[in-house]
Amino acid sequence: MKITVLTSSRADYSIYLPLLKELQSDDFFEISLIVFGTHLSNDFGLTLNNIIKDGFVVSTKVNTMPLGDAPFDISLSMGSTIEKFSEVWIKDQSDLIIALGDRFEMFAACMAAFPFGKRIAHIHGGETTLGAIDDALRHSISLVAHIHFVTTNEYAKKVENLRGHNYGIFNVGALSIDNLTHLNLLSIDEFKHQFNIDLSIPSVLITFHPETVAFEKNEQYINEILEALSEVRGYQFIFTMPNADTMGNLVRKKIRDYVTQNTNAIAVESFGTIGYLSCMKHSAFLLGNTSSGFVEASFFPKYVINLGERQSGRILTNNIHQCEIVKDKILSAIHAFQYFNDQQKIEVYGNGTSAKQIKAILKNIPIE
Repeated sequence: MKITVLTSSRADYSIYLPLLKELQSDDFFEISLIVFGTHLSNDFGLTLNNIIKDGFVVSTKVNTMPLGDAPFDISLSMGSTIEKFSEVWIKDQSDLIIALGDRFEMFAACMAAFPFGKRIAHIHGGETTLGAIDDALRHSISLVAHIHFVTTNEYAKKVENLRGHNYGIFNVGALSIDNLTHLNLLSIDEFKHQFNIDLSIPSVLITFHPETVAFEKNEQYINEILEALSEVRGYQFIFTMPNADTMGNLVRKKIRDYVTQNTNAIAVESFGTIGYLSCMKHSAFLLGNTSSGFVEASFFPKYVINLGERQSGRILTNNIHQCEIVKDKILSAIHAFQYFNDQQKIEVYGNGTSAKQIKAILKNIPIE
């Protein structure tokens, strides 16, 4: 089976990793990657190099980065991505395309494939994120996909309601749990050697992406967050930089200015999969609005302060403190960390066998 995997960011690639390894180790599959989005941007860490270093075949590179972060730029990039991928799909000979998530560039690549009758397998469908345009984009990808690998029974039901039937919908759990189950994460000393960051200092891992539905509020939001952090003592703040979203450049500049002015703050473009998960493991808690605060953080589990509405609609487990993006409420949520019981086991997203399940399912799907 010839499979083309679409990857547009460090986030989806990290999730894909156990599946890519599982499929590549089996001669039944011929795997190649189409790399686009922030992977090809120096400003976002040129994470294409991570893919090449990991030994995967990159068949095509497509430059889809928006020129700016205004709604016009995102809209223009979506149109350009559809146009560029029409040239990709007319030449593509794969039996199946695998797409993950809900990014606008992932949506555009899948919409371009639809008129060609391409078979798409969608990972992470059925989820809800009311504070981002990703919500509509994710559901749109599900509507043009033929196979659906979801992470919980609740999300399987949502895809079934969306599609009107349950054919081709499989709850396999989350590939991120596979990563955490099988990867050898870095020790504190190894992490310091590789990234020159000392996680023996109590640390907060922070990822704040712009809210793309109410995007005009993002300047206020990032100001509230940084003002709250300015009143917190005893922690090292480690920022991973936001995606290429509406008003993302403004958020990035505010963070970089804050880091310049505060010796206890660090900004990192991309840790890579092992680096990011290792940082999560050794951090005191997470703050922000990233999906990894829901899935990966549940594995340890880590206390998570989930800010705002970007992820609203996801399953709230006991480790997650939902918080408005208001300085005083953020400070209260940070204070509440001292009462968190990290001994509670959370098993919502499977048992770390997602890649093996997906491989077995794909082997039993007839190639048309």
